[in-house]
Amino acid sequence: MGFFERYLSLWVALCIVAGVVSGSVLPTLFQAIAGLEYASVNLVVAVFIWVMIYPMMVNVDFVALKDVGKKPKGLCITLVVNWLIKPFSMAALGVIFFEYVFAGLVDPQSGREYIAGMILLGVAPCTAMVFVWSQLVHGDANYTLVQVSLNDIVMVFAFAPLAALLLGVTDIVVPWETLLLAVVLYVLIPLGAGYLTRRMLDGAGNDERITSFTARVKPFSVLGLLATVVLLFGFQAQTILDKPVIIALIAVPLLIQSYGIFIIAYGWAYLWRVPFDTAAPAALIGTSNFFELAVAVAISLFGLHSGAALATVVGVLVEVPVMLSLVAIANRTRLHFA
Repeated sequence: MGFFERYLSLWVALCIVAGVVSGSVLPTLFQAIAGLEYASVNLVVAVFIWVMIYPMMVNVDFVALKDVGKKPKGLCITLVVNWLIKPFSMAALGVIFFEYVFAGLVDPQSGREYIAGMILLGVAPCTAMVFVWSQLVHGDANYTLVQVSLNDIVMVFAFAPLAALLLGVTDIVVPWETLLLAVVLYVLIPLGAGYLTRRMLDGAGNDERITSFTARVKPFSVLGLLATVVLLFGFQAQTILDKPVIIALIAVPLLIQSYGIFIIAYGWAYLWRVPFDTAAPAALIGTSNFFELAVAVAISLFGLHSGAALATVVGVLVEVPVMLSLVAIANRTRLHFA
């Protein structure tokens, strides 16, 4: 592991602090950056995420993609966990904590809105950051691409019905611009760039040039992650400082959900003897969330300053530290897999 990867948790912790401090000291600057968005997708963050994803896309072997279907177990785990377990477990945890455990700490209306925000996170599996987590556990790039792509296809048809069912409303409007823009920015464009790069490097069928190139650009992937952390925490610095107790309350069920889903998917993969380079990304896909979509829907349904919108924002803040801890767990347990 390189220097940046070896101490990645430390760098992320420092970036979280830097983001909160910078956002509170320079609020105008971060408000200006936050305003550079289209369809709820921040374009500056999108650039940094693109930088993170690109090295992994270079590793995608398009010739080998056709063989992914011969190993259906990882795809099965991804689909079952994301669409038959995760949305319902998130809703259940929201109800347990905000209608019972924390009932005396929040008013009923706010509690219902926090539950709604959690549900929206639960029915929006991640599109972008999964590629980063997969890269950090040395996952199979080809298989991860197919897992994410299949998730995106299911999300087009399942997001609105599931959200409507669990929220108890009938007028869910999917922000198609957000969904499609994210897929284009986070999957199609970096995939195309990776394909062209691979074609240029692999003209003679020699993988050494590809390996050497990805090793050189990998530090930029980590730097992109750190820059994203600074921005995300900078955007929400005032909220973190103004509502630390509420943020902590919302974070509790989100943390339980994240680690619980990972244990289910990772344990299932282990018992099913799925190879580590497929099992780890499958578990991480189930844990991560498509926060742009969740935030956009929460704002459209409940308003910018609603409890639902706040809950989705807390999901954003919790995700990076949690996912890095799960990456560490996966890397430490890789020897237990086939």
